[in-house]
Amino acid sequence: MPDFTRWPSFPFEGDMRVKPLAAPVEVEPPRSGEDATDCVACGTPDSSYVWVSERWRVRAMDRPTGLPMVLILECRSHLDLGDLPNLLAAELGVMTVRLERAIRTLDGVARVHVNRWGDGSAHLHLWFLARPHGRLQLRGTFLSLWDDILPVIPEQQWLENLALVAAWLAGFGGEAIAEPPHIQWESPSTINYSPTAQASSDENATGTPDDEDHRPTTLGDIEAAKPNPKPAPTIAAESGAIDSPAAQPQT
Repeated sequence: MPDFTRWPSFPFEGDMRVKPLAAPVEVEPPRSGEDATDCVACGTPDSSYVWVSERWRVRAMDRPTGLPMVLILECRSHLDLGDLPNLLAAELGVMTVRLERAIRTLDGVARVHVNRWGDGSAHLHLWFLARPHGRLQLRGTFLSLWDDILPVIPEQQWLENLALVAAWLAGFGGEAIAEPPHIQWESPSTINYSPTAQASSDENATGTPDDEDHRPTTLGDIEAAKPNPKPAPTIAAESGAIDSPAAQPQT
């Protein structure tokens, strides 16, 4: 077995064996989206992305995973890495740095790993994986494996992180598609005081001696004192979209 199986970051333990190496093929199979007309990335609408601009888009997984954030940077043009013209090649560097910084602003993120494999899809895409702060066992090349092993983070936290990254990127241009989760809340019921309590209060106000404390001790005491209480109105409100980035880098 190779030495990396004894690294602290290696996710597995126990008896293992190396698979036999298959013979090389003469012609490699086509990747997904070799033909632009069949490319999934080209056919996906902007509404399915986290953030979009004229030449770049950022998307997330369909659901939360084990890491605080996993994002994919794609160019709009149906090109692979080595096919990028000078303009997009230069912008790729800027976008890589910008997205790494945006993810690193999230709470609990120590490092952001940037990976490009390109064996599955012909459309250029770079992976950005956030390593949780303090999780030293997740350092290094096995972070993508740990993402499938770790417990899934709460969906609420995941949605908030997506919205924060989208807003951070939108501060430099483009459009933030991801929004924070809407909060549903209701106001507490209106407290209705009983006539007895009100009369006692009036007596105390006129100077009548009264040593008892007529304040009910529980909400149940208040509601039970008045028959057939009128239903109290409720108020529902939803939070709006993030208007500004969570953090702005120095320009």
